[in-house]
Amino acid sequence: MSEQYRVCIVDDDLATRRLMELTIGRAWGHEVRVFESGIRFLEAFPDDPGIVLLDIMMSGMTGVDVLRHIKERSPSTPVIMLSAQGNINVAVETMKLGAEDYFTKPVDFNRLRFALEKAVRLQQLEHRVRQLQEAVEGEASFEGIIGADGAMRNVLRLADKARHSDITVLIEGESGTGKELIARAIHFNGKRREQPFVVLNCAAIPRDLLESELFGHERGAFTGAVDRKPGKFELAHQGTIFLDEIGEMDLALQAKLLRVLQQQEFERVGGTETVRVNVRVISATNRELARMVADGLFREDLYYRLCTFPVKLPPLRERPADILLLAEHFLGVFARKEGRDGLLFSRLAVERMTSYHWPGNIRELQARIERAVLLSEGQEIPESLFPIPTTLPPPHPPEVMPPIETVPDGSAPIIPLEELKKQALLNALHTTGWNIKEAATLLGIGRTTAYRMMDEYGIHAKET
Repeated sequence: MSEQYRVCIVDDDLATRRLMELTIGRAWGHEVRVFESGIRFLEAFPDDPGIVLLDIMMSGMTGVDVLRHIKERSPSTPVIMLSAQGNINVAVETMKLGAEDYFTKPVDFNRLRFALEKAVRLQQLEHRVRQLQEAVEGEASFEGIIGADGAMRNVLRLADKARHSDITVLIEGESGTGKELIARAIHFNGKRREQPFVVLNCAAIPRDLLESELFGHERGAFTGAVDRKPGKFELAHQGTIFLDEIGEMDLALQAKLLRVLQQQEFERVGGTETVRVNVRVISATNRELARMVADGLFREDLYYRLCTFPVKLPPLRERPADILLLAEHFLGVFARKEGRDGLLFSRLAVERMTSYHWPGNIRELQARIERAVLLSEGQEIPESLFPIPTTLPPPHPPEVMPPIETVPDGSAPIIPLEELKKQALLNALHTTGWNIKEAATLLGIGRTTAYRMMDEYGIHAKET
């Protein structure tokens, strides 16, 4: 076995301990610790015992009792039982208590070697599953959603209220703003979190197959339907179905979806049997459904049914406070993935990121940073790996300070200093198209100072 791992041998028979220590430790090259009794093992219980080889018939405390203690303290620790007596009842009891395997003495070392390898693989698999579960729970928790901007905090407050009920939620927002992440957070923090969360992207399925994907089909319902297939609603029973890009669904199918929302029942394609389900529905769209209703492209009754609890996700360009937070998060993720911990953004790279419009929103930012991590050569990621901000025309004509008129004696009138500061800030804002960071740079002040001055002088975005 090329991989080395830890094995604890617990047996009160000296000859057995020595033989196993020589075979597993010296011959196979693994780390071995030996204990002459179950009591000694439990007293010195290692933080990571690895695999435990445990004799059943020991003085002081039987192996069965030791097994119970092990599983209480470390349920994932693999335990292989050893016995000089081939008692099938004892073997069954130990397997019910969580033992991985059972060997009678003298031990078949070829079979034991295979059992150890199997136990290690299962332990590694369980560890990986736990990691994935923790990652999913972390991504799906409200705490895992990055958003310091006021608009995003409002979204999270709404989502937090929605998670406590089964109300139908419609999440609206541009592509790449994180609509599915919000849907997952609502589900995995709600009362249905132990039940399925089923996702269907309505734009990714051909329209003639979408009905089958939603409601399933019977055998022979159409060419290629060789077996009965349950649909997404059946798979989501007792849980949540997330219908992404709901605006892509055609009118005929919208009518069938409305019935499911109202009555929680449907028929599979090609079937007559009524299927009843209990499903919470969360939908999302990057289109303006209200306008589609006005244009006759979306059913009004379905719209109001879906939009019982609307949540509007702001685009990234309206969340300037979150750009750098998200960028640092993605940098950490991709740097660890590539084994390049310690990577930093250069100052000019930060300026480009915070000034860019990000039409692709968070998805574009994530892709740009992944690419930058791969292409950067030093410890600093240069600005050249990020797009150059497009200068947008100012929303209003620049406000120019009126010329200073002189009084009859030829001297200039005294203008209050605070008024001069306000006019200078307004001019800078108009010149930079209301880009507060650029305006602050133009004036030679910090962005925080610019925000404070705007509050102090009552200057609001797009003020004329």
